Amino acid sequence: MVDLFYDHVLVKNNKDQEELDTEREVVLRLQNRILLLFFASAESDTCQQFAPTLHDFFKKLTDEFYVERSAQLALLYISLDQSEEQLENFLKELPKKSLFLAYEDPYRRELEAMFNVEELPTVVVLRPDCSILVPNAVEEIIRLGPDCYRNWHEAAELLDRNFLITEDFQGKSMRSFTDPVRRLKYKVEDEKKKKKKKKQTCTDDREAEAGANDRDEGRSLW
Repeated sequence: MVDLFYDHVLVKNNKDQEELDTEREVVLRLQNRILLLFFASAESDTCQQFAPTLHDFFKKLTDEFYVERSAQLALLYISLDQSEEQLENFLKELPKKSLFLAYEDPYRRELEAMFNVEELPTVVVLRPDCSILVPNAVEEIIRLGPDCYRNWHEAAELLDRNFLITEDFQGKSMRSFTDPVRRLKYKVEDEKKKKKKKKQTCTDDREAEAGANDRDEGRSLW
């Protein structure tokens, strides 16, 4: 994924618009993730209508309010706007966790040609190795919502299989990932305590029995 953005600055869609301008920062943000390249323009009514759907889709897959563990998903807005003002206004419709390319970066148009973008909006879904998973997922996102991520996750063969949407863990106790280890540890300790207690009980019984025999023998001598 880094190769695709080598020597290019990615910008965070937050208040400060922080830049990811080193290879290490880009790796940390994109490594082992499915990447959504969102090609759109504020001038397009269809893009304006789709933006809230994409915002909701991404939020439900990455916000801890909706998921136990965030999806391995990154969203990058590739602006095809006609002005920087249009770009800035459209960014307000997108999630704060998304990224974008600056308006002055000509790489926006290179990516448009690279992925043969012929209609707006277009959401190109890329595997972590930058190969195309879905040429345009707009209709799929509208039709299936967050459920389509399952298909992408499986097709991309991501290493992490721990992603859960809300429905998967509703009604289940929210244990930590170390809980099974701790439960096993406590189980072993409990068994040790039980064995020790049982052993002590047997020892006490034998000593009590021996004491009783000694008393009986003592009485028989008289």
